[in-house]
Amino acid sequence: MNFATYSSDGQIFYGAVSDTGMIALNDTFPQWPTLFDVIEASALDELTKAAEGKPVTHTTFKYEMVLPNARRILCVGVNFPDRNAEYKDGSEQPKFMSLFPRFVSGFTGHNCPLIRPPESPQLDYEGEVAIVIGKGGRRISQADAYDHIAALTLCNEGTIRDWVRHAKFNVTQGKNWDNSGSIGPWLVPFTDPAQLDDARIVTRVNGEIRQDDVLSRMMHPIRREIEYISTFMTLQPGDIIVTGTPTGSGARLDPPQFLKPGDIVEVEVNGIGTLRNTVEDEK
Repeated sequence: MNFATYSSDGQIFYGAVSDTGMIALNDTFPQWPTLFDVIEASALDELTKAAEGKPVTHTTFKYEMVLPNARRILCVGVNFPDRNAEYKDGSEQPKFMSLFPRFVSGFTGHNCPLIRPPESPQLDYEGEVAIVIGKGGRRISQADAYDHIAALTLCNEGTIRDWVRHAKFNVTQGKNWDNSGSIGPWLVPFTDPAQLDDARIVTRVNGEIRQDDVLSRMMHPIRREIEYISTFMTLQPGDIIVTGTPTGSGARLDPPQFLKPGDIVEVEVNGIGTLRNTVEDEK
C-alpha cells in the first residue's frame, strides 16, 4: 500500500492511495499530524493496517509534495557513467560522489506544473529515484544501509541550467527555484532489496523517451550513498536522498531541448510508479 500527502477543499491530508481515491488517515493518528511524523515514528505498517477495509474519503484532491515538511534533501549528481561522459572533460569515474542540497520550496507534487521563471528559459528535467530514511544513524555500513530506508518515491529534479554555472563550485542556486521540480506521487514502503536493485528509470517528455537506464549501473550505488553521507552527517528519519539521474537531460541534447509551457514530463520506475508534471511559466 502506498501513501501520499494531498489537499482537498483547502485542507492538507495524508492517507493511503486506492484505485478510486484517497483514504484519509490523519484523524486516525492525531499523534502523527503529517507523513513526516509517521516516518519518524517508524509507523508505515500501522498506516497499512488502519487503511485495510476503510472506505475512500476523497475522490477529488490534489497531490502535494509527498513530504512537504522534510527537513533535509540531499542530491547525488553525475552518478551514471554515460552522464559522466556527457561532460566531455576526459575525467574517469570519480572516487567520491558529488552532493548538493535542495529545499522543500523547490518541489511541487504529482500532476502539478513545474514553474519556469522569467529569469531563464533553461528549465530542464532529471528523473530520479529518491529514498526516505526511516532509521537514523552515523557511519552506516553498506551491508546495513538498506535497513535504514523506510520508503521510496520519485523525483523530477528540475534544474535551471544556466544558473548552475553562476559560480565555480556551486550549483545550489540553479537547483532551488520555487516549484521547479517535483517529488511524489507517493511513498512506497521499502520491503525488498529488489525494489532498488532491479529498478529502471524512464523519463519521457511529451511521450518521447529521453532517459532510460537501470540503477544497477550507478557509479555510486545507493548502499554506498548511505555509507558515504552518513560518514560526515548523522542521517535522521525523514531525510531524503535523491540518488542520481541517467544521461539524456535536455541540456545535453544536440541542440539542447529545454522544457517549455505545455510540455508533459513523466518519470517512471517499475515498482514505484509514474510521476507526471506539466510545465507553466511563472505568473
